[in-house]
Amino acid sequence: MPKAGEIKKNSAIEYEGGVYFVKDIERSVPQGRAGGSLYRMRLYDVVTGYKIDQTFKDSDMLNLADLVRRPATFSYSDGEEYVFMDSEDYTQYSLNGEAIAEELLFINEDTQGLMVVLVSDAPVALDLPPTVDLLIEETDPSVKGGSATARTKPARLTTGLVVQVPEHISTGDRIKINVEERRFLGRA
Repeated sequence: MPKAGEIKKNSAIEYEGGVYFVKDIERSVPQGRAGGSLYRMRLYDVVTGYKIDQTFKDSDMLNLADLVRRPATFSYSDGEEYVFMDSEDYTQYSLNGEAIAEELLFINEDTQGLMVVLVSDAPVALDLPPTVDLLIEETDPSVKGGSATARTKPARLTTGLVVQVPEHISTGDRIKINVEERRFLGRA
């Protein structure tokens, strides 16, 4: 059983009889109080998606839930359900579009490094690789000599995500995106 200070983002914990996914952690050190840090965690119920914010002391003991990450690739979408296939044993996992709406902005048929997160053999979330390669669907025309300046322009990618790119990038270019910061890294 790890202490609250040892819990990392994207881990699953058991709390009040349910299994919760830790999406965000803020650490604060109250002034003038004896004792350790406080950890404010944003928890999402893995079954219902219900969100709660909970604060734990540094010394609070938490149970880690049985969490399995399986390598997968995007197969197809069926209405609101998105189907991913296990890269090793070809098992299919269905995830609701609302539950993975943020992740869908970074996924196409070619995306490598996806991980389906399973709790008790049920798919509950999707882990993305740190960077993804996506195609620019629409952006302003490229400016000749635009690589000399640090000015940027918005570019809409094929997944619907909008990022700021340098002026020398044009429609149809394949670019590398930092998933966590939603930032342009370079041409792919």
